[in-house]
Amino acid sequence: MKQAFAILALTLLCSPLFAQSATAPAAAPATFEIADVHASPYRRHPAIRFSVHGDRLLIRDATLVDLIADTYAVYPSSVFGGPQWLAFDHFDIFAKLPPATTRTSVMPMLRPLLDDRFKLVAHTGTRPLPAFVLSAGSSPKLKKSADSAGPGGCQYQQPPKEAQLTNTMNIKFSCRNTTLQSFVDFLHEVASPYLTRPVVDATGLKGGYDFDIEWTYQIPKDADGVTIFQAIDKQLGLKLALKTTPLPVVDVVSVNQQPTPNVADIDKLLPPPPPAEFDVAVIRPSNPNETRFGMNIQGNTVNIQYATLLTLIYNSFNTPPGKIENKPKWLDGQHYDIIGKASTGDASPIPGVGPSVDIDDVWEMTRSLLADRFKLTTHTDQRPSDVYALLTANPKMKKADPENHPTCHEGPGPDGRDLRLDNPLRNRLISCQNMTMSQLTTELSSLASGYLPAPVIDATGLDGAYDFTLSFSKQVDLNKPLAAPSNGDGSASASDPSLGPISLFDAMQKQLGLKLEKREKVPMPVLVIDHIEEKPTEN
Repeated sequence: MKQAFAILALTLLCSPLFAQSATAPAAAPATFEIADVHASPYRRHPAIRFSVHGDRLLIRDATLVDLIADTYAVYPSSVFGGPQWLAFDHFDIFAKLPPATTRTSVMPMLRPLLDDRFKLVAHTGTRPLPAFVLSAGSSPKLKKSADSAGPGGCQYQQPPKEAQLTNTMNIKFSCRNTTLQSFVDFLHEVASPYLTRPVVDATGLKGGYDFDIEWTYQIPKDADGVTIFQAIDKQLGLKLALKTTPLPVVDVVSVNQQPTPNVADIDKLLPPPPPAEFDVAVIRPSNPNETRFGMNIQGNTVNIQYATLLTLIYNSFNTPPGKIENKPKWLDGQHYDIIGKASTGDASPIPGVGPSVDIDDVWEMTRSLLADRFKLTTHTDQRPSDVYALLTANPKMKKADPENHPTCHEGPGPDGRDLRLDNPLRNRLISCQNMTMSQLTTELSSLASGYLPAPVIDATGLDGAYDFTLSFSKQVDLNKPLAAPSNGDGSASASDPSLGPISLFDAMQKQLGLKLEKREKVPMPVLVIDHIEEKPTEN
């Protein structure tokens, strides 16, 4: 939860400029002084991230769909055409910002870079597409802001300590002098488990408003949970519903998969930042009352809670736990809290955007901390490892519309139906479109966290791409009983087996007609622990 908000805070620094129309004429944007563009290294959970370090803009794990959406000020689902790799290949971009950079000029600089380095040719227009439309309803409960000249926006409110220990955790934002247009842009960023389509303001309400809003971040598991739709209805007196509405779109005509080479001596002209290390870090055993791992990044301070050494190692080395060898038995026993402060370098040239600690830097600093305080040493090796083979049983998937780009996400598909609300024990919902089986095997390990400690290989023999949704239970919920439903007269009826929990393996076979089968060990790269101390050195 906290890690999600830390990443969100970095993303919002350079979020897409949704208020700008993709079809509106624009002045020639400024350009980066120099840019390093290269394929992203392997990361277990690739997701686009922006951060500013001094006069550098760092973009990590961006697909071309991400970059086109940002620079043309549209949503990724509104980018059409082009080859499949457009939404699947990831790139890192390190660029030097010119002195006159402003908050609104950062993202438009990407357009000439895409045109130059990827030879992108694209057209803009509009199409009727599914979107979540915010309407005023019959009686809005919004209060006009008394400080119309003050800064607008929504600020996250840290929950009290006791609330963080409950199974259903709400998040709260306090919004001041916030227009409804900026609110829908904000909603798309922070309510992603619910809102998998663009969000459009159709309220007709003008000016800034003051209000608070609170909802359950993850899909609720009990009656106390509040969805974003319920929160907007009950707390704000507005309506949010999935409808078809005209949206700005970008049609890709042509694009190169390989960017043009970087200029010679790019490492000298644009040297990478020095290795990240905490300036100071305090390590303490976790409070016995804490029950779950969390991370919070605020400015240059990183707060990690309830982390075992195994958790710190596999996250900081970007390696699944099942691919770590020579683990001491106690590695996943003791839990630690870590508070670290890091230097964020020179001041940002962008007014109002301070330097930030990137999540990749946090894990790099954690690796250094483990080596310094726990004397961790490691090496990589090839060892026989288990793999899972994806096989066909009786395929039940729909052939994809080739115009859509391949993607898988947590949440409803195009129809907007959230199956997680129908059954709280089937609390994972994966929606995929235009995915080949090879691409699905690449995504499965991160999509089904906890189920697949080993790599997945494609043995289906299926060609083409497919659209599908997959509903299953978190692994920790597989043994939870389903309460018998009431008949309405106080008696209980027999529980419907279809409403009980279901594993990833059973769900794939029943819903998609696919099977996951464990195969004999094959040589795979692993991380080998050479030495680690059970206790850290003194603070």
